[in-house]
Amino acid sequence: MEEADLWPEVAGNRRPISTEVRAVYQHRHQVPQAFWREYFASARRTIDILTYSGLFLAEDTTIVRTIGHRARQGVKVRMLLGNPDSAEVATRGADEKIGPEVMAARIRNALALYMPLLDIPGVEARLHGTTLYNSMYRADDRLIVNTHAYGTPAAQAPVIHLQITGDEGAAAVYLASFERVWTDTNCIDAQ
Repeated sequence: MEEADLWPEVAGNRRPISTEVRAVYQHRHQVPQAFWREYFASARRTIDILTYSGLFLAEDTTIVRTIGHRARQGVKVRMLLGNPDSAEVATRGADEKIGPEVMAARIRNALALYMPLLDIPGVEARLHGTTLYNSMYRADDRLIVNTHAYGTPAAQAPVIHLQITGDEGAAAVYLASFERVWTDTNCIDAQ
């Protein structure tokens, strides 16, 4: 395996590692913000987000507007954010050494920034109290998996960009995990 297979930015030309693995980034903060914007803008059927806060997305008004625009065009949007009052969120805050209060505040901030999306038909948001081993960001047949590592903030953890190739493979495992969390949660109402 070549260095550029693991870290595409080294090679400059982003060639696929396999039919399923499109790219691997050493850290989430190395994924260009323009990539995230294009990623969500490309969705024609589905946008799914599973994270604790996803604040890096919520603070980007272009991304929030893009998600809203896609929803108005008929894209189904499902967002799962951590329940700021859950033990799992408190534990993650302690694990990252930012504290439970800071992690909960980040989620509340993200919720406030995402709230206008909940007025758009086709957008659903839910709170989860799940221990996340990764965050997931889906746009149709593509999936971004931000792995979580103990004691490491998500922005500093690796990211895998997957192509969803069917009911087999890594992406299918992650999508089944998303569906399980989705099923075990309740909707957030727009306020």
